Amino acid sequence: MSSPKKPEKVVLVGIMGAGKSTVGRHLADRLGYAFVDLDDEVEALAGRSIPEIFDAGGETLFRELEAEATERQDEATGTVLAVGGGWMARPEIRDRWPGSVRVWLRVTPEEAWDRLSSDAAACPMLDPDRPRESLERLLAEREAAYELAEISVSAGDSSGGAAAEETADLIVQLLPFAAHSALPHGPASGS
Repeated sequence: MSSPKKPEKVVLVGIMGAGKSTVGRHLADRLGYAFVDLDDEVEALAGRSIPEIFDAGGETLFRELEAEATERQDEATGTVLAVGGGWMARPEIRDRWPGSVRVWLRVTPEEAWDRLSSDAAACPMLDPDRPRESLERLLAEREAAYELAEISVSAGDSSGGAAAEETADLIVQLLPFAAHSALPHGPASGS
C-alpha cells in the first residue's frame, strides 16, 4: 500500500484577517512549495490595488479578475495559495483544482477585526461605519462554503509570527501525506 502523495496545491481559505498570507508563507517554506497570494496576482493583473479595483469596478470587477488569476494558477504544482475571503463561495473557481487540499483558517469576526483594524481602508468589502458587523455578515454568508475545505484549523486566539508558524506546523501534520496521517472521513480539524 502506497502512502498518499503531496497535494499539487494547498489552498488557504477563510475570512479576511484569518492570516492566510502569513500562514501561507510559513507553510510553503515547510513544504518546499512556492507561495502565491491570489490578491497580489489580482493587483498585478489590474495594475492597481484592491481598493482601487473596487473604486473602478466594484466587487464585480474584482471577482472577474479573481477568476482570471485563479485560472492562471491551473498548471501550478507544488504551490501554497492564499485566496480572497469570497473565493471559496464561488463553486466555479473553488472546484477547479481537484488535486488540491483546501484548508480553512478559522477565526472569529472579533479576531479578524483585531488584525484588520489598523488598515481597514484596505478592506473595501467592509462597511467603514460597521466593520465588525460586516465581518460577522460575511462570515455567516460564507461559512457553509468554508466548511467544504478538506482541513479546518483554528487560526485565532493569538497573533504574530509565532502563532502563524504554529498554525503552519499543525497544517503540515494534518495534510494527507504526513507520515502518521490517517485522515478520518470528512474534514480533518485542528484545535
